[in-house]
Amino acid sequence: MAKLLGGIGSSHIPAIGVAMDKGLEQEPYWKSFFEAYPPVREWLYKQEPDIAVIFYNDHGLEFFHDRKPTFAIGAAEQYENADEGWGIAEIPPVTGETELSWHIVNHLVENDFDITICQEMKVDHGLTVPLTLMWPGHKYGHIKVIPVAINCERHPMPKPSRSFAFGKAIGDAIRSFAGDQKVVVFGTGGLSHQLDGQRAGFINKPFDLWCMEKMVDEPEAMTGFSNYELVEKAGAQGVELNMWLAMRGALEGEGKLQELHRSYHLPISNTGAGLQLLATAHAK
Repeated sequence: MAKLLGGIGSSHIPAIGVAMDKGLEQEPYWKSFFEAYPPVREWLYKQEPDIAVIFYNDHGLEFFHDRKPTFAIGAAEQYENADEGWGIAEIPPVTGETELSWHIVNHLVENDFDITICQEMKVDHGLTVPLTLMWPGHKYGHIKVIPVAINCERHPMPKPSRSFAFGKAIGDAIRSFAGDQKVVVFGTGGLSHQLDGQRAGFINKPFDLWCMEKMVDEPEAMTGFSNYELVEKAGAQGVELNMWLAMRGALEGEGKLQELHRSYHLPISNTGAGLQLLATAHAK
């Protein structure tokens, strides 16, 4: 069966992509942020995963407010990126993985998750920035990607408990797949931030650090929040924690996890930017 090697939580701030495009990684504003990523890259190089399942939220490139699925999963052979207006250069096409993707789709439907299945979709910075961070220079061509979008923009949104259960169902599907592929899951976005309104610039570092601590052995501590409570504690865009919870849910059947790396940095783009690596017993 397919093996889950681990999960990675990472920010997907669009300004990160611009900084990498312009070679600004050693500038004082960015230096300590980018210095946190080499250990995670080295782990990925060593593990040689075949597939990356990436939980992200689409910010209007594929799904705008006029049509916003709660959960959407890609089942295409290739995914294109396009200009989002943030100044990020478009990245080369991302290779899809269809066999496992359809297996996940069927498992989700059989387990009462009504999802949008996309055989054609564009992927935005929520997915492309983490790929670029982990494989700089667009060296992700050997990785097959399954994009999984969770609504974090338009109310009503899935609750943290539902996002966690959604990730758990995807993890169960991966473990039941007959192939021998090695899979890594990503939870992208966040952590606390608010980009507009009266609380624009709001960051809650103590809450972010608490979430990262609970992510290791006690993720259920976060599933009791409503999305309104997340907004109160982590800002209007802090609901992106749901992608991290989906990633962690996918690892729920893997027994005790080993936290290999953790970093927290602010205030890049007025966001509490977290990075976390959780490995399963299948990892080298």
